[in-house]
Amino acid sequence: MFARLLVLSASFAVSTAAVSAERPNILFIMADDQAPWALHASGYEQAYTPNMDRLAGQGARFVNAFTPTPVCSPARASLMTSRYGSELGITDWLHPKTEPELGLDAKFVTWPELMQQAGYQTALFGKWHLGLKDDQHPTQRGYDHFMGFRGGGTTPKNPSLEIDGVEGVREGFVVDLVADAAIDWLRAHGKEKPFAVSIHFREPHTAYLPVRDEDWAKVEHLDNPELPEPDYPGLDVERAKKMTREYLASVAAIDRNLGHILAMLEETGLAQNTLLVYTADHGYNMGHHGIWHKGNGHWLLKKEAMPPAIENIPSGQRPNMYDTSVHIPMILRWPGVIAPGTVVTHTISHLDWLPTFAALAGAPVSGDTSVRGRDITPLLKGTATEWDDDFYAEYSTKHQSHTHMRMYRTPEWKLIRDFNNTGRDELYHLAEDPEEKTNLIDDPRPEVKAALAHLHARILEKMKEVGDSVLQLAK
Repeated sequence: MFARLLVLSASFAVSTAAVSAERPNILFIMADDQAPWALHASGYEQAYTPNMDRLAGQGARFVNAFTPTPVCSPARASLMTSRYGSELGITDWLHPKTEPELGLDAKFVTWPELMQQAGYQTALFGKWHLGLKDDQHPTQRGYDHFMGFRGGGTTPKNPSLEIDGVEGVREGFVVDLVADAAIDWLRAHGKEKPFAVSIHFREPHTAYLPVRDEDWAKVEHLDNPELPEPDYPGLDVERAKKMTREYLASVAAIDRNLGHILAMLEETGLAQNTLLVYTADHGYNMGHHGIWHKGNGHWLLKKEAMPPAIENIPSGQRPNMYDTSVHIPMILRWPGVIAPGTVVTHTISHLDWLPTFAALAGAPVSGDTSVRGRDITPLLKGTATEWDDDFYAEYSTKHQSHTHMRMYRTPEWKLIRDFNNTGRDELYHLAEDPEEKTNLIDDPRPEVKAALAHLHARILEKMKEVGDSVLQLAK
């Protein structure tokens, strides 16, 4: 069962001493808001991503990777802990004005903490967004070193960043400052002992601009960028094209810095024993389904085509769990282990990092720690014989809108239920409708009703398993 509760005990893990010679370094690089379609290797030729494409050619691209919640904070909390946001008390992005006290509780084990305990040196560069208080600081959740910003965002240029415990405005582009700081740290400390380093870029989160001239030059020629659904009724085509070009410029800025990171790994000899992960916290829409943004989507329509507000959802908002929001880019490179040019179709998610990294580090996980993900090492090594490709996700919006969306997805079908709003349930036959254009929730055909009943039951089972309080609304 996907995302089943695993109890990983000391007997499961190989001792740290026994595996020390084989343990890889971990370099976890994550973009903010990069969709998997915004990658040249995925087939979208207008994306300028030569370094991401090179990574895919040297390692594995996972084409069915997903986030447990399609918005920043709960996605990041899940990838740190292998728990759902409803378990962690973080179900939407952390709002600095309305909930300044909320953050990732110390009672939940994080994978950086496990890596520390296994003798790894740990560091985070870039975005945190899991608490503003000092006792929620990254160095209180498993990172030895932190450089970046604690909140949800900062300006693309001349940002306010914390460096060596001191926050202040720094001159330059944040994407460059974060990458350069990580490169300098890895050059200085990368060979001291195994490392587990996170680089969390701000890009391509809004505001997309400004970017360096060399990054803008990669998209300047795109006067008429390709849109996914240019004929969507009422779509503001001109705005969509403008935003697409700016968004792709921001992606190009990450790719340029990724190239610098890859070059440093080769120059220092660190590349050979480093498992490099490139991903994003969630997906993104740019005219897909008539919206832009992520799970807390906004209509990208002309004013006259805008749907009216309903009780819990203002006009202009389109909270969703489309695949374009929950689907994430995922590339892993591990020289000598992952066969170059591999494409993996099995389902993985951000829930899988804690058990995977713990296994690779030989880090025991306490028997009373709930783990919702799986160790994906068998997929990396090509030794997996069976793999469950079902996936469960959740999103309770509470800022722009108020919803309780729960989703269960199989390779063939997908059901989204909103337990806070009647009339918003969605059922898609992915095998025939991968772009989720036809909602079959009221389809009377027996095979559709059977699929609906099965998926609904699975949603309730998962809600019960994780102790989701919203389950009371489903009765």
